[in-house]
Amino acid sequence: MRANAILFWILSAFFLLSAVVYTLWNLLDEMHRNVEWVGTVALLLSAILAAFIAFYVGRSHASQGGELPEDRLDANIDDGDPELGNFSPWSWWPVSLAFGAGLVILGLAVGFWICYIGVAFSLVCIVGWVYEYYRGYFAR
Repeated sequence: MRANAILFWILSAFFLLSAVVYTLWNLLDEMHRNVEWVGTVALLLSAILAAFIAFYVGRSHASQGGELPEDRLDANIDDGDPELGNFSPWSWWPVSLAFGAGLVILGLAVGFWICYIGVAFSLVCIVGWVYEYYRGYFAR
């Protein structure tokens, strides 16, 4: 994480330097001679965002008290493999829920009456996905 924090500080400095160069370039332009605010503000906000991320990653690294497996050169791939949770590999509920969300988006684009069908279908799919294990192993 230390390397990530350093990279984000470098990125923040790059965006800040780019904002200064961009603003000076616009001021020296013979055609306009004024500041183009959209690009200047975008580059400044990008520098601020990179600095926020660098600060957060640096503080997180300092509060951990040790090195992560990704930061060690002698670490194996399995050292950084976290437990991701319990997933249903044969569950069809996520696919059905994606279809319901697609119906809602289609209803917003084509006709609002389709949104009602999509919302009702999505609610059924959410309830089915949440209560999937309550009626036996992979019971439908």
